[in-house]
Amino acid sequence: MKNSVYTSDSKSAPTEIELKLAVATAQIDTLLCHAALAEPPQQQHLANTYFDTSAGDMANARIAVRLRQIDDRVLQTVKTAGHGGGGLSTRHEWEWPVSGLQLDQHGLAALPPFEGSLGTKISALRPALRTDFTRRSWQIDWQGSHIELVLDEGEIVSGGAQAAICEVELELKAGESEALWLLALTLAESVPLRPSDTSKAARGNALGAQQWPLPKAKTPAQWLHRATVALDAYHDSGLAEHLTTAQQALTTLAAHSQLDENSRHQAQAMTKALSDNGQPTAAYGVAALTLAYRFAYQTTLR
Repeated sequence: MKNSVYTSDSKSAPTEIELKLAVATAQIDTLLCHAALAEPPQQQHLANTYFDTSAGDMANARIAVRLRQIDDRVLQTVKTAGHGGGGLSTRHEWEWPVSGLQLDQHGLAALPPFEGSLGTKISALRPALRTDFTRRSWQIDWQGSHIELVLDEGEIVSGGAQAAICEVELELKAGESEALWLLALTLAESVPLRPSDTSKAARGNALGAQQWPLPKAKTPAQWLHRATVALDAYHDSGLAEHLTTAQQALTTLAAHSQLDENSRHQAQAMTKALSDNGQPTAAYGVAALTLAYRFAYQTTLR
């Protein structure tokens, strides 16, 4: 939950720094037994509606417009496209309370993403997809930083299709982003996790269109990103071609000429540690996060 509240006379955007990890339902009990989650969590049910035009202008601009209902409160949120990879994303986000389940169009129009041609699309926004999930959240002090860890379980519904939500998000509330990686690696040592680079909104858009576009790759960081997005696509679509693409991307990554010896070892470990049904072992998660952590300080995905 964001503490910042949007006001129409301020266009500054809080920056969200978050690390997203996919986890299999069968591993939830193992995760809940981890020492880092020893304190009882806060639990909420979140009902979310995402809005777009019939032409998909928000999806094309990689902007999410959302209404979230929590008990008797409704929050309106706008998120820009995240930058990063290996599960880590940095994005701008605005969030403010609204009086009901109708979009605050005036508030949208005052935000930077809608100052140009996208502003003309506001009146055409309609419900496009929904996500409903239970969120358990923990406040964790780790390596001198404050992190909110959330576990989301539920579903995405879009265009008559459904996909399960089962993911962990680590959001930096105060401190250094390095702490996110260190906490994720600690969790991954005992819980099979994998980085996930696809937001709930992007997953819903792909699900509704029944199309899962994959990023191109040249650099090692981009090949890891491609493998990660392909695994996201495989688990939502069930199409074997996406698992094959992920495996091929990992093989290409392991053979990349720009990798140093340690990184090559981690990439090779990943190719061996992914199960035939695309589920990560603990070894996969540790190797993927170790590589992503290194890449995060070497290059920026475009």
